[in-house]
Amino acid sequence: MAATPRSHNDAGNQNPAPETPTAPPGGKHPTDKDPAENPTADNTPADNTAENPTADGPPGKRPTGKHPVDETLPPVRMLTSGLQHVAAMYAGVVAPPLIVGAAVGLSATELTFLTGASLFTAGLATFLQTLGVWKIGARLPFVNGVTFAGVAPMLAIVDTTENKADALPVIFGAIIVAGALGFLAAPWFSKLVRFFPPVVTGTVITLIGVSLLPVAFGWAQGPNPAADDYGSTTYLTLAAVTLVVVLLLRRFTRGFVKQIAVLIGLVLGTLIAIPFGVTDFSPVAEADLIGFPTPFHFGAPQFALAAIISMCVVMLVSMTESTADMLALGEIVDKPADERTIAGGLRADTLGSAISPLFNGFMCSAFAQNIGLVAMTRIRSRFVVATGGGFLVLMGLCPMAASLIAVVPRPVLGGAGVVLFGSVAASGIQTLVRAGLEKDNNVLIVAVSLAVGIIPITAPEFYHAFPETAKIILDSGISTGCVAAVLLNLVFNHMGAAARRESDDVTAPMEPGDEISETRASKPAPVH
Repeated sequence: MAATPRSHNDAGNQNPAPETPTAPPGGKHPTDKDPAENPTADNTPADNTAENPTADGPPGKRPTGKHPVDETLPPVRMLTSGLQHVAAMYAGVVAPPLIVGAAVGLSATELTFLTGASLFTAGLATFLQTLGVWKIGARLPFVNGVTFAGVAPMLAIVDTTENKADALPVIFGAIIVAGALGFLAAPWFSKLVRFFPPVVTGTVITLIGVSLLPVAFGWAQGPNPAADDYGSTTYLTLAAVTLVVVLLLRRFTRGFVKQIAVLIGLVLGTLIAIPFGVTDFSPVAEADLIGFPTPFHFGAPQFALAAIISMCVVMLVSMTESTADMLALGEIVDKPADERTIAGGLRADTLGSAISPLFNGFMCSAFAQNIGLVAMTRIRSRFVVATGGGFLVLMGLCPMAASLIAVVPRPVLGGAGVVLFGSVAASGIQTLVRAGLEKDNNVLIVAVSLAVGIIPITAPEFYHAFPETAKIILDSGISTGCVAAVLLNLVFNHMGAAARRESDDVTAPMEPGDEISETRASKPAPVH
């Protein structure tokens, strides 16, 4: 969930991106100059393994003849480093199937199956991205998993489907079509990224987080909204304790422990909940040790036009996120992502998404939090991440392992979800900081797009008079907000005179009587 770096400038964004995109969001377009000519392009010395024993290769020397991205590590180190990547993204992979499965009304056993399927398909998508085949795969240390961008649209599909048993087949059918179309569009999409500058992507990422927060608040109140104890002090206390545990871990730990604070919080929160009698271990007892995700377990895919349109919008958002992630990761590993690399990475994302529904999985995208792990450990081998993908596949083939997440009480998930989903929203705000909000046009784009996107959250019945098919799209704030942001960016920053001049300095967010300083008012417009 993902959440994620954005870095493309256009007429509406002339601000430079950060120099070292070590964590989402971040990243700028990589330089084409040789590192020797541009020593600021990478802060890592050419041979730093003696100083940093966690860098690629044994201390004191570096293997020659291969780029660190293409090197293999000793088996033990390969396994432990791969597990680190799995731990860093596990909570993000299992959250979407938990949210959607609960909305559909799946039993604990079925929820375990859906979670295992998501782990399995995330592993397959990671293989495609890291190892590659033909022109598919960025061949960079990318972990792929279920994207958070699709959660709100999928919930809208569930809400507008009369027979909940048909909801998952409709979702899977829409993802298949969106993935196939995205695969065909991948070679050309990188040429369109300029239409998705930070003012657009930041708005969309913020909406993703804001749209998911109500889910966390619902979890915090308990598993059953119809129960008498829903929202009881016991449930809310467990959620609060879990939240505090995660915050303390983030504040007082460092390194890898800090990276997996949410996962540790889930474990400790579950243990704390045992004396309260709200922890159910029956899913583990009932789960098989070995099992394969039965193709189309929930029924053959169904193809509904409105659902397809909604998921196609999500696919555009996901492809934009992955493009920026590849640019950022290319800088971190000192292997700049060119147009061919981006096209291959997008093919892996979209093909992985198109294949996932076959095994009951959802739309896949690059996980930006693992970019931060690569930057922190300095282990740049793509085969390490491929090993992590192998662990994901094995976990997907072991229902007992997948059932462990079903043991976590909903209030504990709610407490951790506040951090998880709130971090997505904060990531979008970070991106908006670089979006040129000193320009009045960009302020209008963000203001209107956010307003349109939060309508389904603040006024759930706003579109009640529209047909059910239209409500599938309209009830997804991410879809409507994304469309609004793209269109407004085109109108204000690309069409007509807007494409040839800088937009005016913002004048509205000022105290009455304030004036633009003489220096600011008289500064020359940048040359396009």
